[in-house]
Amino acid sequence: MSRTAQPTWGPSRSGRPPALLVLEDGTTLVGQAYGATGRSVAEIVFNTGMTGYQETLTDPSYHRQIVVMTAPHVGNTGVNDEDPESARIWVAGYVVREPARRASSWRARRELEEELRQAGVVGVCGVDTRMLTRHLRERGTMRAGIFSGEALPAGALSGGQEAPSQAAVDICVSAVRAQPLMAGQALAAEVSTPQAYVVEPSGAFQGREPVAVVAALDLGIKSRTPWQLAERGVRVHVLPQSTTLPQLLALRPDGVFFSNGPGDPGTADTEVELLRGVLDAGLPFFGICLGNQVLGRALGYGTYKLAYGHRGVNQPVLDRATGKVEITAHNHGFAVDAPVGEDSVAPYDGGRYGRVRVSHVCLNDQVVEGLEALDLPAFSVQYHPEAAAGPHDAEHLFDRFLRLVREHQQAGSPPRPGPGQPPATTAEQEEQA
Repeated sequence: MSRTAQPTWGPSRSGRPPALLVLEDGTTLVGQAYGATGRSVAEIVFNTGMTGYQETLTDPSYHRQIVVMTAPHVGNTGVNDEDPESARIWVAGYVVREPARRASSWRARRELEEELRQAGVVGVCGVDTRMLTRHLRERGTMRAGIFSGEALPAGALSGGQEAPSQAAVDICVSAVRAQPLMAGQALAAEVSTPQAYVVEPSGAFQGREPVAVVAALDLGIKSRTPWQLAERGVRVHVLPQSTTLPQLLALRPDGVFFSNGPGDPGTADTEVELLRGVLDAGLPFFGICLGNQVLGRALGYGTYKLAYGHRGVNQPVLDRATGKVEITAHNHGFAVDAPVGEDSVAPYDGGRYGRVRVSHVCLNDQVVEGLEALDLPAFSVQYHPEAAAGPHDAEHLFDRFLRLVREHQQAGSPPRPGPGQPPATTAEQEEQA
């Protein structure tokens, strides 16, 4: 049985062709086409940010997802050439309540809708995004489809009818339910760079020898991430998802970084094994988002899918070490299953990697938002410190990583443990040094 929501305004007022948004539970919203026309079927999620839609659209972590914007008015600042987080738009579909009639910003170079149309992104506007967000929050993230133009079932909204026929809805629901669930999908390889590239030190460090060399595994990296490191004098080697441990170690990095990315971390077996090699080598490690989940799995913890995830630039996170609350940017539908209340021994290989602490938690739902290895130079956060939430609340994490790297440079590499042996503790490393 479908639930049909009427459009905010009709095609006769907007001048746009009709479009349907259909969820796998049969919920159906009637709106108008926005961006490209056609069909898009994917997981549907909502983003609670009031700004930053261009960064959202170009974030590779949104690969194969339809994004609902909770902000009611979208497109007013247009599109510029400075804010993209990657070279293309990654979202599978786009849902907005009220699109701007025209851009009004001195930075704008193009209209948002034209950008979506050129990228072939199928969207819908004129729907009740507040109702839709509440529905997803209560029922959980699910699959959905946007249908417009020739992709609308025959007779779906013909003759001026305000609601689609049940037969048309049934056709759309069948198409939606045929789409694979996000759980079980390995997507990082689809968004990763095909070839390695280097980001040289910039800003005050431009033209100078790097203070450190970092190998950054691209699982869906955002452009601002290597920029954050380069601004601190680091030479960043951005590597494809398929990089092997010998290839990574051949760069002789002073530290290793794993980026954000899409998909189910439960499928990231290759990345987990690579990270275990990094930890065994004693290299400082920093991971964000998917990189945080990979660290959790490498240490032996599990991951699970959240009911509706965290997505937006206004998520409160508690730093348990300092007691400070940071306003952070999130984009994740999975989380690490680790004990929050007290330190624990990493379950992998009989405690091989020593003690672990949950360093950050989300104040909305107590989800794990950060891990710190107490006997290894490794830590991670679930959110995006490179983003401008707060606006700079979490950028200090790059400085923290660089401190670990400098300590590693000064102490020299600790001996690599043998099979089944835990790495040296901090005290043992100091004694060996």
